[in-house]
Amino acid sequence: TGVKSIDAMLTSGKGQKVGIFAGSGVGKSTLMGMIVQGCEAQIKVVALIGERGREIPEFIHYNLEDNLENTIIVAATSDESALMRKYGAFTAMAIAEFFRDKGHDVLLMMDSVTRFAMAQREIGLSTGEPPVSRGYPPSVFALLPQLMERAGNNKKGSITAFFTVLVDGDDMNDPIADQSRSILDGHIVLTRELTEQGFYPPIDLLKSASRVMDKVVNKEHYNGFLKLKRVLSLIKENEVLVRVGAYKSGMDKELDKALASKEKIREFLTQGTQEKYDFEKIVSLFKEVTSD
Repeated sequence: TGVKSIDAMLTSGKGQKVGIFAGSGVGKSTLMGMIVQGCEAQIKVVALIGERGREIPEFIHYNLEDNLENTIIVAATSDESALMRKYGAFTAMAIAEFFRDKGHDVLLMMDSVTRFAMAQREIGLSTGEPPVSRGYPPSVFALLPQLMERAGNNKKGSITAFFTVLVDGDDMNDPIADQSRSILDGHIVLTRELTEQGFYPPIDLLKSASRVMDKVVNKEHYNGFLKLKRVLSLIKENEVLVRVGAYKSGMDKELDKALASKEKIREFLTQGTQEKYDFEKIVSLFKEVTSD
């Protein structure tokens, strides 16, 4: 993807289906732009479903820097009918499948699954379906896997898909977030807390996971991932003690080591929107961070 924290700690394989879970205004669109620009896919399909009309030219100009050489954009804005929003998502998937069957590696980026689900909710309720979970009818939960499961590999090519999921009030147990997490092969959680600290991209690595990482990276990389996750967990657990001055250096050697490497880790995990790294460069930087 060209994003250090994803490639090092949440490594994705070709044909993987990943969810980007975030509240509003946390930085989903910015991260999407970074992935679309930095990834090595031959064809990129971006589906903007139920977004504000103003956001589409903005996304093309600022996030993609007007570079549409190998990018196809499918847009169904929030003022379109529910049917248009629903079929906008399926159209984007059909385009991605067409290029996959031509032998290409395709990136599909969909923003957002939540708006797609809301479109189906409108359709379902208007046809008399009963609401079963937070107003969503049963057809919504049947439709999500029908869309998402079409991504993946076949003998000719691959579709690697990133679906953004808007979580209502940062509630990760929202029914759409919950259903999406059960279908997808990985989830990237963006938190408001990290955004407020000026940490970009604001990926909470302790809440995020890639289910195929152990199958796509070598043993050294995977051990480095486990080590860094342990360090981040230690820092998080003892954050309050350190801030109030209740923890003194020397009480715990492992924690001392973790705190000493905090700045170096932060520097590695943060990245400017215009910065791009290839996978080999990211792995080499990751080795430096985890070698101590």
